[in-house]
Amino acid sequence: MKLAQLLKDGFSSKNFGNSGLDETTSIIQEQFRKFVEDDVAPNAHEWHLKDNLIPMSVIEKMSELGVFGLTIPEEYGGLGMTRFVDCVVTEELARGYIGIGSLGTRGDIAAELLITGGTEEQKNKYLPKIASGEMLPCAVLTEPHSGSDMGSFKTRAVANGEHYTITGNKTWVTHGARSDVMMLLARTNPDEKGYKGLSMFLAEKQRGDDDNMFPDEGISGGEIEVLGYRGMKEYEMAFDGFKVKKENLLGEKEGNGFKQMMETFEAARIQTAARALGVAQSAFETAMQYAIDRLDTNGGSLYDKPRNASKIVSMATEIMAARQLTYYAAREKDKGHRCDLEAGMAKMLAARVAWACADNGVQIHGGNGFALEYPISRILCDSRILNIFEGTAEIQADIVTRRLVSTNPA
Repeated sequence: MKLAQLLKDGFSSKNFGNSGLDETTSIIQEQFRKFVEDDVAPNAHEWHLKDNLIPMSVIEKMSELGVFGLTIPEEYGGLGMTRFVDCVVTEELARGYIGIGSLGTRGDIAAELLITGGTEEQKNKYLPKIASGEMLPCAVLTEPHSGSDMGSFKTRAVANGEHYTITGNKTWVTHGARSDVMMLLARTNPDEKGYKGLSMFLAEKQRGDDDNMFPDEGISGGEIEVLGYRGMKEYEMAFDGFKVKKENLLGEKEGNGFKQMMETFEAARIQTAARALGVAQSAFETAMQYAIDRLDTNGGSLYDKPRNASKIVSMATEIMAARQLTYYAAREKDKGHRCDLEAGMAKMLAARVAWACADNGVQIHGGNGFALEYPISRILCDSRILNIFEGTAEIQADIVTRRLVSTNPA
């Protein structure tokens, strides 16, 4: 119970143990913490309950803070920060609301694709607009009957003069309606089965809204209603003769789409682990505050009950362990080292910790944890997606297993 008492005596999101941040990173963290406390936390539960898109006014403030250009090099209009700093910022944003922490993921994926696979002309055209928030990207990858198997994708891109014509169906497109450019994966070579026939496109589109989700000719679709992770909304999209300029083929060479996508996975999974940490931290803080404030029939705090305190101590310990693994993966990425093993481990562990913390948080709330009016119910719903997107827990386990076998043949 000693640790439980120490946590209670020093309870604050600012006092959770030493995470090893230097002074500069701590200042950056504090800046984003203030934004979250002022503009996100007071509104997040209402956005969730009403299933609203995150207001554009909030996105504009995020743009001003540099969220969308954190890791984009300075020569392309970004801040040129490290993946480690990106983790710290992402965690802080997701602590306020997973949708806020995940808005930056759209830019992260798009920027990583452009930096690693784009032509210089494509980088100069798109990266500054993504960094400034002028252009909101989305990833249009998953297909209805393919799941995690990109090699079975059927959406076609047929070259036709100065354009490619896109035909097919996509699903689970996050922020699809309100985006301006799609990272669209389609099959350019139908004779090449599996991954080799896929190409990535920077497909520009008009920004839609709830009244007219997809204004462009050749695109239709609708919203997928979901339990949590609501601030950007999920969509299914159908393409029927939608045109993309040939110059918008990423790297201007066909057949590299899968390889280009794979090159983003380390960064994407580290960033997803950071989002999971934010959700876990939110569950911890919410449960901790409830346990301290809520009195039992004898007038004592729920936190003074050993079973509640032990849950919260476990939450704190697991969050710190997942945080250090995530930070390590980020530092390895910043050094230019291969880190798919560490990124996979971090994503898998952090997602499990987020779910465990949210589940414990609901249990500490008792019946109130099952009521929609209490934020812990939202945190539980939000935490569940973390074991699914950016590679399911099963996919992460496969990656970790293969890497462990390959690095330790014995």
